[in-house]
Amino acid sequence: MAQVEATTERIIAADAEAVFDALADYKEVRGKVLTGHFSEYEVREGGDGEGTLVHWKLQATSKRVRDCLLEVSEPTDGQLVEKDRNSSMVTTWTVTPAGEGKSKAVVTTVWDGAGGIGGFFERTFAPKGLGRIYDDLLQNLATEVEK
Repeated sequence: MAQVEATTERIIAADAEAVFDALADYKEVRGKVLTGHFSEYEVREGGDGEGTLVHWKLQATSKRVRDCLLEVSEPTDGQLVEKDRNSSMVTTWTVTPAGEGKSKAVVTTVWDGAGGIGGFFERTFAPKGLGRIYDDLLQNLATEVEK
């Protein structure tokens, strides 16, 4: 099994602390900025960054749905890590300053891919598809915090 990785980033016209706080707000903001690829969103524990347990289903393609139960940690300032209890998937959100009143938000998701020909297709196409999903999510986040 090879590790599969998808990374997307966006410059947002808001300071890094505001962007990070919005990302870490699973009670109010996160559910609002998710795209139509996410369903059954539910905060099960916590709701603000470290210690949050959140559930959703991610429909990456018409046939591929992941049931995600994510434990949230904040290993360093400006970083949220979501580890899926149901799979090897780990998503890391990093928010850093990017000039006056701007920030850079980067989201990277990694998981253990399948082997064989299916794994080849997964490594080839999944990062692009997930990248598009997270690009739309980051656009929604930008719209939310740039108000």
